[in-house]
Amino acid sequence: MDVSKIRNDFPFLNQKVSGKRIIYFDNAATTQKPVQILNTISKYYEKYNAAVSRSTHEISNTATAMYRQAHENVARFIGAKNYREIVFVRNSTEAINLVCYSLAFCTDKTIGFSSGDEIIIPLLEHHSDLVPWQRLKELFGVTINVVGINDRGTVDPDDIRKHITAKTRLVCCAHVSNVLGTINPVKEIGRIAHDAGALFLVDGTQSAPHMPVKVHDIDCDFFAFSGHKMLAPLGIGVLYGEKELLGKMPPFLSGGGMIADVTLDCATWNELPWKFEAGTPEVCGAIALGGATDPNTGEVLEGAIDYLGKIGMENVFIYETELAGYALERLRTIDGIIVYAPAESASRCGIISFNVIKDKEVVSPNIIANFLNDDGIAVRAGGLCAFPLTRSFNAGGVVRVSFYIYNTTHEIDSFIDSLTSIISKKII
Repeated sequence: MDVSKIRNDFPFLNQKVSGKRIIYFDNAATTQKPVQILNTISKYYEKYNAAVSRSTHEISNTATAMYRQAHENVARFIGAKNYREIVFVRNSTEAINLVCYSLAFCTDKTIGFSSGDEIIIPLLEHHSDLVPWQRLKELFGVTINVVGINDRGTVDPDDIRKHITAKTRLVCCAHVSNVLGTINPVKEIGRIAHDAGALFLVDGTQSAPHMPVKVHDIDCDFFAFSGHKMLAPLGIGVLYGEKELLGKMPPFLSGGGMIADVTLDCATWNELPWKFEAGTPEVCGAIALGGATDPNTGEVLEGAIDYLGKIGMENVFIYETELAGYALERLRTIDGIIVYAPAESASRCGIISFNVIKDKEVVSPNIIANFLNDDGIAVRAGGLCAFPLTRSFNAGGVVRVSFYIYNTTHEIDSFIDSLTSIISKKII
């Protein structure tokens, strides 16, 4: 990887915060956008902006073809069988809610939920893969079984085995923890779920942007991720669903675009994936994520997965693992720091959470984040939308640094210098 060349593609990194050139370590929240994607967004609205799958004029037909291409490209990126297994949504949260409520209202007894059915959810899940199921518990009487994590910061498949019962209908698991950066053994967990006759949902929000992912290798039934965490714009996300399952599930949202026919008495649903894409979709965001080519002129609109594909997802993973290992090594040399991470950096992605201890008490993570901001360093602080996990640390929250393809060891050195100064000079 030529990181210097990559950095030149990101105009955001040239700005200053508090008079200092920004060091952006909040990539697990959202990533910055390269000029190639910014150009795609501009080109789309300059030349291709039209409602898809509705009008029959030339621009609409072109936009419709390119929108379908974006589905096809995303399907290839994650190893789905075909584009009909790719549903564009706003983000991972909407994707998981789609699965949650569609299964709840499904009349097919082989996959639908009923009172007393059980869902297994690990302690480390993001709220987007916890709160929807809590709502299902309130509304439909399902039971949630929570499994903990081991000393490596991952979900232990043996714990899944201990919790799974004949009533278990679904197992959920984050591929990568948004707090710890640890990689869960989702392939093995999925095998356990399927052996018990349960469905398996993977939250890939922190994995799809950072490592090679093939859904059929994982053998998951559902996989969710967000485009804005992998160079694409805000407001575009993906739900992968196994075609046969999606075919059985009812729509989550109803309205235009998702119907085949409507009378005053009833409606019938469109074919996949349009059945789950009610209303006018985020066409520009989908193309900025998946990329597309004008079928008439051959003009290429580069997507985020095109950009990442040129680098290679294996290279992305290796580089971020190296950054995380370097940062962990430096952090552990600082007195008064507690790092929430396993010892082996190879078992993680580029996410590290920590706290500063002063007089045997945790210093407010927000205070640390604000002091870092004074040095132009952007980090995340708080419960990270994973309150049950961060509370298990006996802390109200944590400070999180998260890396991406444009970050460097030099930036990590600057961060360590700033943190050392904060601890020694600014915290009373």
